[in-house]
Amino acid sequence: MKIADVVKRKGGDVVTVRPDATVSELLALLAEHRIGAVVASEDGTAVAGIVSERDVVRHLHTAGAGLLDAPVADIMTTSVHTSHPDESLEDLATQMTERRIRHVPVVVDGALQAIVSIGDIVKFRIDTLQAERDQLRDYISQ
Repeated sequence: MKIADVVKRKGGDVVTVRPDATVSELLALLAEHRIGAVVASEDGTAVAGIVSERDVVRHLHTAGAGLLDAPVADIMTTSVHTSHPDESLEDLATQMTERRIRHVPVVVDGALQAIVSIGDIVKFRIDTLQAERDQLRDYISQ
């Protein structure tokens, strides 16, 4: 199974935020789309960073409420692990576990195509197992 299989099922919509947007604007995006992370991008295509709700919490602890007016660039991760649609789903799941990351942008030729979360991977695996179970049950009952 490939990352492309997950993206095909979930869709390639990616919410992005400009690095100069405020953390308050970031929080509004996260709440509006009910997501845990967004890709930081100047143009919606190039990956400048990634920022998650966890980043907000970590920095809020040290910066206080003033963090809400700070730019996303102050808290985003700039060293972003990305994936390619042809990458193995199992390899990505292993990398996400080892690196302790929950969201990975999918990039093709430098352009952002999708984002995959650990939840997307788990859901895809469960759906696949259930489909296989149903096929076996139908085969046996015939």
